[in-house]
Parts: sequence; structure tokens; C-alpha cells
Amino acid sequence: MSEYAARANEILTAQIGAAPLVGDWMEISQQRIQDFADATLDHQFIHVDPERAAETPFGGTVAHGFLTLSLLVHLSTSLPAVPLEGVAMGINYGLNKVRFIAPVPSGARVRASATTDAVVLKGNAIDRTRTFTIEIEGSDKPALIAEWIDRRVFD
Repeated sequence: MSEYAARANEILTAQIGAAPLVGDWMEISQQRIQDFADATLDHQFIHVDPERAAETPFGGTVAHGFLTLSLLVHLSTSLPAVPLEGVAMGINYGLNKVRFIAPVPSGARVRASATTDAVVLKGNAIDRTRTFTIEIEGSDKPALIAEWIDRRVFD
């Protein structure tokens, strides 16, 4: 185990149970929804047809759940960072659990918050499990809640 990994383990473990870190707001435009539909070939009308979507209980187009999920990477970059020395690389290790709670209307703003649930030292790497919540501005319900594992590999 490297000294960098040992020190990072101490720093990250201290975050377990701490208050959530909260990021910046981001607008989910209809163009972004359309671009995601084109990239994934998911052109369901509730995402891309404003007239038909207006006739649904959503009252208009909504973002794909997987679009919202994929924005975790970007939304997480605005969370306050914990400086760690000796990081050789970071890896998206996966997700334990994802729940799509509420739809994100086109034009809505979302942001991420995260809490650290677990930190596991594995040689020169650390797996950190965090629970992310993507909030919808002005909504009582979040868009999604996901347990996301990232791995940091140290020199």
C-alpha cells in the first residue's frame, strides 16, 4: 500500500456521516434531451414531441432517466473537492442502486448532492461509495437517488 493511499483513506473515511456536499444548478434544455435521444436512439414521444407530451400527466417533455443519471459525472464536478495527493487515475467503478423518483421537465434545473457511505482500501486503490441525490429546483421530490462507487488508484 502506498503512503498516498493510506493518507487518502484517512481523509475519505472521515467524511462518512458528514453533511451532504451540494453542487451547482444546471438547466436541462430540450436541445440536450433531443441530443441524448439522438445519441441513444431513444425517441419516445415523452422526450422529443412537445405537443404529444403535453397531453400526458407530465404536461410536457421530460428528460430521459438515463440522461439524468449520466449527468452525475458533470454534476459531481461542482461538488466541493477533497484534495488527495498521488492520484494516478480515477475510475467509474459502477452503481449499486439507482432509483428514478420524479421526472425532470424540459427547462428545469437540477443539481447533485452527495454523502459518503463507505470507503474501502484495496492495496493502492480506494473504492468510495457515495449516495447521490439529484434535486429538481422547486420540486419536493428528487429526480433520482443513486449509490455510485468511484475508485481512485494511487502512485
